[in-house]
Amino acid sequence: MDAGRSAADIEEVLARLERGEVSFSKLEEVLGNANLAVLTRRRFLERKLGVSLSGIASTIIDFEELYGYNIENAIGAVQIPVGVVGPLKVNGDYAKGEFYVPLATTEGALVASVNRGAKAVTASGGAYVKVLKDGMTRAPLIWTPSVIEASKFVEWVKANMEVLKSKVSEVTRHGSLQDVQPFIVGNLVWLRFIYRTGDAMGMNMATLASDRICSYIEEHYEGDARCISLSGNMCTDKKPAFINRLLGRGKYVVSEAVIPRSVAESVLKARTDLIHYINQAKNLLGSSVAGSVSFNAHYANVIAAVFIATGQDVAQVVESSMGFTWTELRGEDLYISVTLPSLEVGTIGGGTRLRTQREALSIIGVAGGGDPPGVNALKLAEIVAATVLAGELNLLAALASGHLAKAHEKLGRGRARQARLER
Repeated sequence: MDAGRSAADIEEVLARLERGEVSFSKLEEVLGNANLAVLTRRRFLERKLGVSLSGIASTIIDFEELYGYNIENAIGAVQIPVGVVGPLKVNGDYAKGEFYVPLATTEGALVASVNRGAKAVTASGGAYVKVLKDGMTRAPLIWTPSVIEASKFVEWVKANMEVLKSKVSEVTRHGSLQDVQPFIVGNLVWLRFIYRTGDAMGMNMATLASDRICSYIEEHYEGDARCISLSGNMCTDKKPAFINRLLGRGKYVVSEAVIPRSVAESVLKARTDLIHYINQAKNLLGSSVAGSVSFNAHYANVIAAVFIATGQDVAQVVESSMGFTWTELRGEDLYISVTLPSLEVGTIGGGTRLRTQREALSIIGVAGGGDPPGVNALKLAEIVAATVLAGELNLLAALASGHLAKAHEKLGRGRARQARLER
């Protein structure tokens, strides 16, 4: 069947769906076209639930491109407003120059806040950025009968690293195994494999490569060891974890800037000594008292907005937003840095395939694969870190000057629109 089916044909399939003769998941096969399957599911829900889904229906997405890659049981799409901040000057190894950064959010005042921070950072000479580590992890859990066998097994893995590395090339051209971090608890072993994944965020690549390695281990290790879970939660994916905070996962990035007193006072309307004090009292002491695993003001706000706009795996905001904000007074000027040990981004694969997300990546200049592979993802990581720096700086300044509530009153509750209408 093709996309040229008649309305009567679609109604026939819809009737079969309503009678329970066909399931949601089989509509692409029955109709022969993913877009028609989306239409049929949506009509079914509208009739059954008595709701209108015209907004969800309004999308430019071609589901033929997404079927089998990005979504199952699709009924349409939701829309999130996208704003832009910049120009933001970035002085990185891969990102050099001024950039406009897209943020997708429904939180009023967020874009304005980050934009003011970007103005201050740029006026101060820009954000300096370094990617200190680059490696996606996957940690299979291996059962052995005893700690004696577990220790012997780990030594075998270390001795056979070169052949294990060769297994990765069987599943990917751009990925490579860099290292393994073994952990033993009782008779159980976690092998935390670290991979370079090119311009892909790399979670799928790391999973496939680890599966291939585990198959080789079970076939060739002469002792008693078997993989009982391809992921043993020591990776750690989509959960806050000290291991990612300490050892890193994805890109380990630091962004810093020195904000002159004159810029702080003219752009941020705040004193540098008060910004520094707020960081100590709020981000360091307050987070410690609360028992937080992360010491920052709102990394997740900025990272989530960039992730949604550029097609990243939004669930990985959990670990990507862990990090530390550090400040020092240097005379009357303010040194500020943000450290993100587990920033997981890519420019190919996943949601980056979608048209609007590709366009957002093109605004930054990182759509698709880089030359050589990997440079676009590293460039994106540097720009994200610099944007987080801008957002963190401005929020601390807003708190120091007492402007936070006023900004949300004006931009987060429709006051600016009401004032415009009254003029």
